[in-house]
Formats: sequence, C-alpha cells, structure tokens
Amino acid sequence: MSESAQHPWTPVRFAENGPVRLAYDRFAGPAAGEPLLLMTGLGVNRLWLPDGLCHLLTAAGFAVARYDQRDGGESTHLPPVATGNPVTALFRKRGDAYTAEDMADDAIAVLDALAWPSAHLLGVSLGGAIAQRVALRHPGRVRTVTTMSAVPGDVAGLRTLRFIRLGTLAKFTRLKFPATREGAVAASVAVARLLASPARPFDEDAARATAERTADAGVHDQQAQSRQIGAQWHGGPISVLRHPTLVLHGADDPLIKPTAATAIAARIPNARKLLLPGVGHELPEPVWPTVVGELRALADADAGRGVRP
Repeated sequence: MSESAQHPWTPVRFAENGPVRLAYDRFAGPAAGEPLLLMTGLGVNRLWLPDGLCHLLTAAGFAVARYDQRDGGESTHLPPVATGNPVTALFRKRGDAYTAEDMADDAIAVLDALAWPSAHLLGVSLGGAIAQRVALRHPGRVRTVTTMSAVPGDVAGLRTLRFIRLGTLAKFTRLKFPATREGAVAASVAVARLLASPARPFDEDAARATAERTADAGVHDQQAQSRQIGAQWHGGPISVLRHPTLVLHGADDPLIKPTAATAIAARIPNARKLLLPGVGHELPEPVWPTVVGELRALADADAGRGVRP
C-alpha cells in the first residue's frame, strides 16, 4: 500500500482569523486540481467527511481541502455563553460569542493559508449555510457553491424553524453521554442513527467504525453547538448570489426539511436543486458518485462562464 493510501491527508496545519486558529488539511493528490474546500456541519469535525468521497473528488480533478469550524475539532473553542442549548440558541436575536460573518471569514482565512485565490465550496448542513455566506461576503474568492442538507444562508432565529424538524433536534439535544472517548463514540453512533434515512436499515457496525475513527466531543458538546448555531447573519440576501449553485438534499432528511432546498434554489438565480432518494441528513457511500458527478458538472459550467462575480 502506498504512503498516500495509508495517510491520504497532509499533516494538520492552522490558519488564523484574529485570535481563532482553524485546523485544516489537504487530501493527497495532484496540486494542479481545481481548489475545492469542504465545510462541515454543526458539532462535527473535519474527519467526518468520508475519505472515499474525497478520493473520488480528487480523481475527478479537484484539489480537496477541509477544515474544522471554530468551536469544532482541533480549531479554537470559545468560552461558554449563557445559552447552552442549541434549540434555545435559535431563538436569540444575536450570537453571544461571534457572528456568522466571523464564520464566513474563517473559510477565507483557510483559503489564504492554502494560497488559493478562489475555490469551489461544498458545505454540508451548517457548512452549507456558511458556504452561501462566504459567497455573499467574498464573491471574488468563490467559484461555485454546493450546499447539501442546508437551510438558506440568510435566515436566522424563528425564520429557521420553518425548515427544521424540531422533534429530531430535540432528540439530538437530549443525548447525554460521558465526557470520555467512549462517550464520544456512543454519541456519534446515536447521532448517526437519528440522522440516517429511515428508508434503509441502520448499519450500526459501520456507524461505530466511523465513530471510532472520528471520535470527538463535538457531537455532544451543546455549549459549542449553541455558539455555532447562535451566530447571526447580518449580510445581504442569497437572492443576490450569481455563482453557479447546486442544492443537494436528502429526500428522507429527518432533520432539515427538503423545503429548505426548494427555498434556496428558488431564491438563488439559476440554482439547480437535486433531491437524493434514500438519503437522510448524511453522506452515505451509494450517493458519492452522484455528488462527485454533479460537482464536476457544476465546475465545468463555471469554467465556461469566463468571468466570475
């Protein structure tokens, strides 16, 4: 087995946005590929993004990098705030710790550290909302935007609730596990079960193997999740975006309603929506070829435009 196959990611490095340090790495492969930055969801670290998917993306001509959001993984974790419950954080009029603009600027700090003048963005869940905000705030640094299982990037507070299945979110916040590695693994398996498509049997062995590889307290750190979800957006509406945009969403998503994808696609000019049958709030292996093919087509369409925003 080759060295790159054994260790497909570069050693972790850190970008800086003010006092916040952001852990990132790159997938081994040709440096000449088109830059693609992967953006993770609420409470999960960058290891959650499947290596197999990243291998396919590299084979399709992308140079792939990923990073931990602030308050996630190996990136800077901020001090506790008054709101320690993600559900409650949705109702607040402002974030206590930082803004959504700060989180968008984190992505740009990572691009700067990678020496990428611009990049395609693929954001999953919270990462999808952040990807939209990065394109709004830094349009010249973004080539294309792909969101998956995300809400519109310009909604906040009570307006977000129309897209979220509160029953699932409540179950998510009620999960209690010890602050140990074993607790993190058990929490990851429980979260994976909650977010999987009910249309297919849940593979607990596979979920546990993934949890063992990505064990992190973020999946049950409600303080960190509250700070992330409470970060408020003060910028413009997504309707002004002019980037090629792809909106992916699991047809069986038990957390974010597919109407969120409909709203994003309806408001961003020429955005394309694709519902993924048999997919929940997740990135299961059977859907990887579809995701990669769609991103490749989107990037090719961007190359044909000539001029970016």
